[in-house]
Amino acid sequence: MFAKLAAALVAAMTLASGAAPPTAFPPTATQAQQRALAAACAGRDGWADPAPPARLFGNSYYVGTCGITVLLVTGPEGHILIDGAVDAAVPSILANVRALGFDPRDIRILVGTHEHIDHMGGFAALKAATGARLLVREPARAVVESGQVARDDPQYGIIDAMIPVAVDGVIADGDVVRVGPLALTAVATPGHTDGGTSWHWRSCEGTRCIGLAFLDSLTAVSRDDYRFTDHPDRVARLRTTLARVRSIPGDLFVTAHPGFANMFERLAGREPLIDRDAGRRLVHQMRRRLDDRLAKEAAVTPR
Repeated sequence: MFAKLAAALVAAMTLASGAAPPTAFPPTATQAQQRALAAACAGRDGWADPAPPARLFGNSYYVGTCGITVLLVTGPEGHILIDGAVDAAVPSILANVRALGFDPRDIRILVGTHEHIDHMGGFAALKAATGARLLVREPARAVVESGQVARDDPQYGIIDAMIPVAVDGVIADGDVVRVGPLALTAVATPGHTDGGTSWHWRSCEGTRCIGLAFLDSLTAVSRDDYRFTDHPDRVARLRTTLARVRSIPGDLFVTAHPGFANMFERLAGREPLIDRDAGRRLVHQMRRRLDDRLAKEAAVTPR
């Protein structure tokens, strides 16, 4: 009796104050997928660690692993897959595509971010499974078709070779890759590798449309005996790329390695998923890391 009276009193006081009682809304199907993905990858970042799929927005889906971003952009006349992770991840990528209700054989085009095994190592198996055409920028072509890391790559000697695969077409900076109404724009972002490429496109849910951007790796990573200060041309390319990335349009940014964009924190709802300033913050972070690397090299006299 007293409990009912107390509840009625609280309700009356809430109405009198003009404040609406708090309402807990259940997550949407998309949010449920996103949270399941974030939970599955908590504490896991292996290149081939399986992860469940999730819609990011509209026709754009995460189908990669806990350590490597792979995106599926779908359309009525076929789909585009961005990046291929490692060969060992291909079964889970294909399973994710099917789990979302799509047929991998409807993937028409494969494109990527850069020519390292963790991002393009799965293309040979993906191409065989889907029949899709593989498109890369010219500087990546020799690496993809030979499987061998370029000798002038800062990570030469510490990055494994990948399964070679034939390239079906070469794209250039600013090219738009189309499948029916899908239109993804390539942005040359060399530095981490010579063939580095970022992507941006529009995705809609009903009448709401936003820009999505898939950013290539922007880090100055190398083997121990490589000094970026001895390669001013590569440093210049990195700085040019960082400046270009600041101008890539987008409302929702993803990165080749999900951790660089706090992807799983955002999918879990702990940080905003749609954030127009995310790209600029990442550029600031990567520019600072590059400057720190150059300062450390300058402080050490080469042998």
